[in-house]
Amino acid sequence: MRRTRITGIGAGLALVAVVAATGVSALEEDGKTTVTAYFDRATGVYAGSDLRILGVKVGTVDSVEPRGNEVKVVLRLDRGIDVPKDAHAVVVAPSLVADRYIQLAPAYDGGPRLAAGAVLPAARNATPVEVDELYASITELSTALGPDGANANGALARLLETGAKNLEGNGKAIGDSIEQFGKATKTLDKSSGDLFDTLKYLQSFTTMLKENDGNVRSAEQQLNTVTTFLADDKKNLSAALKELGTALGQVKTFIAKNRGSLKKNVEALVPITQALVDQRASLAEAMDTLPLAAGNVLNAYDPAHRTLNGRTNLNELSMGGPLVEPGAAEAAGRLTGLAPVDATRRKA
Repeated sequence: MRRTRITGIGAGLALVAVVAATGVSALEEDGKTTVTAYFDRATGVYAGSDLRILGVKVGTVDSVEPRGNEVKVVLRLDRGIDVPKDAHAVVVAPSLVADRYIQLAPAYDGGPRLAAGAVLPAARNATPVEVDELYASITELSTALGPDGANANGALARLLETGAKNLEGNGKAIGDSIEQFGKATKTLDKSSGDLFDTLKYLQSFTTMLKENDGNVRSAEQQLNTVTTFLADDKKNLSAALKELGTALGQVKTFIAKNRGSLKKNVEALVPITQALVDQRASLAEAMDTLPLAAGNVLNAYDPAHRTLNGRTNLNELSMGGPLVEPGAAEAAGRLTGLAPVDATRRKA
């Protein structure tokens, strides 16, 4: 009985040891993050290849498995390594013969983390160009530019020769142009706000034109009509402009020949215009009462006897004073050249 109990205790201790070892192994495995990445090809990548971030090893490649047109690569990150959620994987070839490794980018600097078991699709990942593909591209380019291609008739050789002649001695000018272009780009960079505002206003202008497309088309049609009319009558228009030029020339000649007479006439008109300005109130009143006076004259005319009938208000004459206002008489004298009669002389 005692031996049975000892045997049971030993079996229990062995079981506990196995469970503990298994738990430690499980904890070690759970401490690492597994990520699956797909590539269109994974040449030179094997299980055990390095997994790096910024060139520093942070894990290994767990497995490489072809899946149709893609290759499934399982990556295992070391404990405590964080990767951004939007990271991508790149196959890096440090040299032509060295083993390749996979690098995750960018490095984590905060924000959401890539979860364990995440999948990076092939569209987010990249692989290097193979050497045979590079050689094939170079061969294809040399064939296209060689004697069986663009240079079949020596056209490429002539182009290079002409270009060399044109560029000969212009190295400094080309360098200055590149420098000025660099300064211009810096200026545009500093004025990017103004440039974008200009583009914004230009967009508003084009939007306005689009919204008023009918009116714009109508304006274009009217302008086309005017231009067509001018084109059809260009002979008449040319003749009219020619006659106008002749008339202006004659006016110029007339003014040149009669400059002295024109000056005298203008000087003679100065007193008359001044008198009109001084008596503009009286003239305005006269123009206002002229229609009434004309009507009175027509009403006073007797066609049967061919006489003008009227009567005089002698009371106004007996009250004294001039019959005509002095200002009006003076203005009339200036217009007619007659001097007004002095009131004292009239009484004498």
